[in-house]
Amino acid sequence: MTTTETIATKLESTLTSKAPSIPNAVKFAFGGIAGMGATLFVQPLDLVKNRMQLSGTTGKKEYTSSFHALRSIIAKEGIFAVYNGLSAGLARQASYTTTRLGVYTYLFERFSKPGESPSFALKAGLGMTAGAVGAFVGNPTEVALIRMTGDGRLPLEQRRNYKNVFDAVYRIFKEEGVSALWRGCGPTVGRAMVVNAAQLATYSQAKQAILASEYVKDGIFCHFLSSMISGLATTIASMPVDIVKTRIQNMRVIDGKPEYNGAFDVLSRVVKNEGVFALWKGFTPYYMRLGPHTVITFIILEQMNGAYYKYVYGVKGASAL
Repeated sequence: MTTTETIATKLESTLTSKAPSIPNAVKFAFGGIAGMGATLFVQPLDLVKNRMQLSGTTGKKEYTSSFHALRSIIAKEGIFAVYNGLSAGLARQASYTTTRLGVYTYLFERFSKPGESPSFALKAGLGMTAGAVGAFVGNPTEVALIRMTGDGRLPLEQRRNYKNVFDAVYRIFKEEGVSALWRGCGPTVGRAMVVNAAQLATYSQAKQAILASEYVKDGIFCHFLSSMISGLATTIASMPVDIVKTRIQNMRVIDGKPEYNGAFDVLSRVVKNEGVFALWKGFTPYYMRLGPHTVITFIILEQMNGAYYKYVYGVKGASAL
């Protein structure tokens, strides 16, 4: 189940029930922690995806496939290189996920009426808005993540060599100005809106179809299958925007002249120089990241919520999901 839908389901039950609920501040913290926990597992996929999307910017095709990229990274940089940029990945979850859940919960409670289930259109609109705000807030850590995961592919003299996400953000601000921290913000916000819209539109339908088959019962496995189906549609829809974001955030400005003049310049040059299917570079790791990340986040979130009910309210077996 997507985190947005998890919160939506919980909010619906809260508005129609007098049962004790977890405070919003705690829910936001749990959401961020759960996202960070999931990132520990999927960070290598994020790194491979970013490397694939940056492949071709030097005028040559660096990797023939995602598996080739992974083998090359390990062979040239060592096994631990697959976790380059982990601090930025964790910081991104702490900023983006927490903000997105906070904004979504606030808007949901503001626009919902007691006793009435909100319409799909309302939930979709609130989800897209929350995703956009979260993406804006998390953009500095997104820029750091893209640069840190892509640094190892550059010649030694061209590498930025950020020590961690804090060093990256500080140096970007000091060397390039505050605006550089929000470089590629437009595509980042656009991607977040596309992802939230696609997930909301496809997850429920996928879950409904799976349960209708009567072969799979509602539970973690059902959520995993639904997430993977939803993730396929989300990946197809959002990857062209994602590659634009990745390249703009990683670009250098030499003598005051940036590598790209905007999103449309990135798209046209990628299609012209690398072919239209290059817009879906890194498809495999991007897709394989979405489902597992959602499910792992869901599992961690469920355990934390259950523990909160048990040790704070003294209620065993309760869940906020």
